[in-house]
Amino acid sequence: MIDLLAAAIVAAALLLGHRLGHNLRTLPETHPSEAPSGASAMGVAVVVPARNEESTLPTLLSSLAHQRATISSITVVDDNSTDRTAEVAGAAGATVLNPGTPPTSWTGKAWACHRGASATEEPLLLFLDADTCLAPDALDRLLSAHRDQGGLVSVQPFHETRRPHEQLSAYFNAVATLGSGLTATTSTDQVLAFGPCLLTSRTGYDLAGGHTAARQAVLDDVVLGKAYQRVGLPVTTFIGGTQIQMRSYPTGVRQLFEGWSKNIASAATSTPPIPAAITTLWITAHHLAALMLATSAVNAITSGAAITTLLHLAGWLTGYAFVALQLRATLARIGRFAPWAWLLYPVPLLFFDLVVAVSAVQTFLTRSVRWRGRAIPGDSHQWR
Repeated sequence: MIDLLAAAIVAAALLLGHRLGHNLRTLPETHPSEAPSGASAMGVAVVVPARNEESTLPTLLSSLAHQRATISSITVVDDNSTDRTAEVAGAAGATVLNPGTPPTSWTGKAWACHRGASATEEPLLLFLDADTCLAPDALDRLLSAHRDQGGLVSVQPFHETRRPHEQLSAYFNAVATLGSGLTATTSTDQVLAFGPCLLTSRTGYDLAGGHTAARQAVLDDVVLGKAYQRVGLPVTTFIGGTQIQMRSYPTGVRQLFEGWSKNIASAATSTPPIPAAITTLWITAHHLAALMLATSAVNAITSGAAITTLLHLAGWLTGYAFVALQLRATLARIGRFAPWAWLLYPVPLLFFDLVVAVSAVQTFLTRSVRWRGRAIPGDSHQWR
């Protein structure tokens, strides 16, 4: 009976997970006759909040210099960096803004974005994380999506990984994407915005309250997206594909652990109900398939090579293979991960479990998380 129930859960999760993964949207293509015309003529101000980003900024700023659409201004908000962030940004031709110390009622990133937006006058605002990189026609596509949808256009970049520890981000990327409501089909569906890339009109930004509405939030992008929906503006999300990429947490496991633990638990409380339920079932199935395979292997070793035992082992080996292959297909859409990240998926899965547990303690018990040398106080109101 336990085997049948576990198999049913795994099968249902695979089917529902396939549906979510299959419907992931990439930015729409633009045709030469559409680009960039009136949209870029309106003026686009790029705002980059940056704290100790001297190693990532050159890649982003170089990609912005090669955009086909016109960018009116690029402002790098140097959020009290202790490295050469300001020097690197200035050398690349960006305007460097020192926002000052964030007020006690603001998080550092929200304050930097607010100050950056306030220092520009263009009708369109594009907020980009410093570790992102845009293909030459990415801005064209973003503008096209904004012309069609209005409101807030948000992109979860394609995650580039190079070092072994970066593979441990596999489940965080998958869960964040599948559980975000990104596959929603109408502008009234609840979705979560992605902070690395946000495009909005200044009118919409002001109407939603801008980053002032998210000034105390650990997940400023999530709260900002909810602010747009509260005033009747749509939030439209995409995956980055070949157009917008990022490389997060390249320096080591500590940075990766701290980065994901600061927000994964609080993100879970903001996830739209249906994607949240499906993603929870999906994660449960991954645990079940690995556990049942391990149990079957132990039984085969301890009880001898009986036919029924071997058939049981073969059945769960097949189940494990299906789970791993679907994870491979999902990861291929959202990032570049090494084969072992899906072949040996229990390894990144156990790391995911550990970080979620720590994040839950920080978020709901100690009410404080740390990021980039700062303690960020939690506030239950920020996740409503």
